[in-house]
Amino acid sequence: MHKALLLAVALTFAAGCSTSSGADTAATAPTTTTVAPDTVAPDTTPVVDTSPVVPDPTRPFDVFVPSSYTKGTAMPLVVLLHGYGATGPIQEAYFGVQALAESEGFLYVHPTGTTNSLGAAFWNATDACCGYQTTVDDVAYLTGILDSVSAQYDVDPKRIYFMGHSNGGFMSYRMACELSGRVAAIASLAGATFLDAAKCNPSEPVSVLQVHGTADGTIAYAGGATEGIGVSYPGAEQSVATWATYNGCAGAIAASGSALDLEPTVDGSESQLTAYAGCPAGVDVQLLTVTGGPHIPSVNFPDGSHPMIVAMVEFLLAHPKA
Repeated sequence: MHKALLLAVALTFAAGCSTSSGADTAATAPTTTTVAPDTVAPDTTPVVDTSPVVPDPTRPFDVFVPSSYTKGTAMPLVVLLHGYGATGPIQEAYFGVQALAESEGFLYVHPTGTTNSLGAAFWNATDACCGYQTTVDDVAYLTGILDSVSAQYDVDPKRIYFMGHSNGGFMSYRMACELSGRVAAIASLAGATFLDAAKCNPSEPVSVLQVHGTADGTIAYAGGATEGIGVSYPGAEQSVATWATYNGCAGAIAASGSALDLEPTVDGSESQLTAYAGCPAGVDVQLLTVTGGPHIPSVNFPDGSHPMIVAMVEFLLAHPKA
């Protein structure tokens, strides 16, 4: 009850910001101990002798190492980026990715951005969200995290992924733009890419999944401008269309599969996946439209399942670099 109350308070704060994020439900994390990158891994993991490069001592982060990890066998790495006003731990409590890291077998990091003058943690992602008048280089910081984790653990260089919510979704797109040679795929919930396509120049294809609710009142499904910053961002359909162009997808977008029930507060099967055809082998650009879905969807069902987050993680893991 105390944990749920704290999460609710944090969510209320985040929802009141110009580009909000957070969680309205909390997932129970597994019992596996989270370890920092300069510590020994869990008991089932051999000691790794390599000393990692710490990207910024003032911004520590934890690495979750699943019990199935064995030195010498490369694992995927998933980085979860929180929304504006939230933190890494709050986003993990909302998404519950750590349990999937244990069951699916991947290394997992959920760092926290820089705190601004309003006391809100943010990522300096695109020009629309959310590091207004800041010089913080989050591309360098997150690249440092990849380097640090890869120095200590056996990370599969073809399976490095970012996923994020709101501001974290914007930052995931930024990492795909800036680090396309290393990032295999991203999954964004209620984020957006650059409106000006010329501001992103990926050197390699990156698979993209955009998840967005049509009733999002903060980052509009159809696009708009961020409150307080006033810089325009593209809508969900334009974001994936832009990345289909970057990736060289020659075909049109069309429905893929039947409608899905991914949001428990919206009646029926409210979510429809659409995908671009004619993309390079092993590359996909997809949009999961959640009809009636809000900016902060209720991702957890009463039975404890969270199919929206599972769909995002499964998309990532299914798209290694060619």
